[in-house]
Amino acid sequence: MNITFYKYQGTGNDFVMIDNREGVFPHNTNLVSKMCDRKFGIGADGLILIENHETLDFEMVYFNADGSQSLCGNGSRCAVAFANFLGVIKEHTNFLTIDGEYEADIKSGLVHLHMRDQHSPERFDSHYFLNNGSPHHIEFVENAEVQDVFAKGAAIRYSDPYQPSGTNVNFVEIKPSNTIFVRTYERGVEDETLSCGTGITASALAAANQGLKSPIAIEAKGGKLEVQFEQKSDNSFINICLIGPAEQVFVGQYDI
Repeated sequence: MNITFYKYQGTGNDFVMIDNREGVFPHNTNLVSKMCDRKFGIGADGLILIENHETLDFEMVYFNADGSQSLCGNGSRCAVAFANFLGVIKEHTNFLTIDGEYEADIKSGLVHLHMRDQHSPERFDSHYFLNNGSPHHIEFVENAEVQDVFAKGAAIRYSDPYQPSGTNVNFVEIKPSNTIFVRTYERGVEDETLSCGTGITASALAAANQGLKSPIAIEAKGGKLEVQFEQKSDNSFINICLIGPAEQVFVGQYDI
């Protein structure tokens, strides 16, 4: 059976998108992995299904490239853009994810994803840690560009403190003008991605504990984003918003 798929990218984080409101695409992790394979499939960091929901605008079912599931910030932004393209939503939406209900807006061509309120990231001697729907290890470094993200990220991702589920790993450089440069090793992709929405958000909140103020400009290998928030007196965070582009790349057919 041939299905129509759409390819989207959010600052280089790319996804296979499928309109599954008719329920024709099976939740099959082997099929997901095959479609996301960059040599033998379409190629993507993940696959996203848009499905019906009884009370919300839609449900986003997200799979990492290996078939595992988690919250994905850039994937959520792409899902919002795709739902808008399909006519499911207009400029505002409430939708379901694996992490519960989320809210988003489309303003001036950018998707504003409202993230959950967060306690201050846990601070350790060499790093921070925050789970904002996905677990994130955050290290501040002098020059993120020269970091061996694949080797060092994999070692931390599979290290004993994060077993059995593992963690995403972010290397963050503080730059001038209230800006951070973030590189991320993503669990489930098992490689560096050009951008990671939840990792960028977690890194911005850790950077706030280093003295940066909202809004924080983000540089990723795949492009630029922004994180807005309010920091309370107890260093917790409310009104967190991940802002960036989400673009349709192409449309195709795939035989399942």
